Amino acid sequence: MEFEFEFEGAVIEWRGPAPFYFVPMPLQISEEVKKLARTLSYGWGVVPVKARVGGVDFTTSLIPHNGVFHLPLKAVVWRPNGIEVGDIVSVWASLGGR
Repeated sequence: MEFEFEFEGAVIEWRGPAPFYFVPMPLQISEEVKKLARTLSYGWGVVPVKARVGGVDFTTSLIPHNGVFHLPLKAVVWRPNGIEVGDIVSVWASLGGR
């Protein structure tokens, strides 16, 4: 099964032991992902994806939070692209990126 999607979103910072950057997905796409998550999730509701931001391809897992999924942005994505909190980024992703 393959589910590809594209969206734009504002980068947020989610503080924990160390700061992390995320892009919240639009509700409509999150709802579609939720329908498929049971067959793809490897626990805690996270869903593996292949993604592309700013010409950088990477793998990660979507994290559910407050009713929508959030795409984590690794440092190898945001640093070379100069992405900062509040920036609007374009995202391409495909479910099952492991």
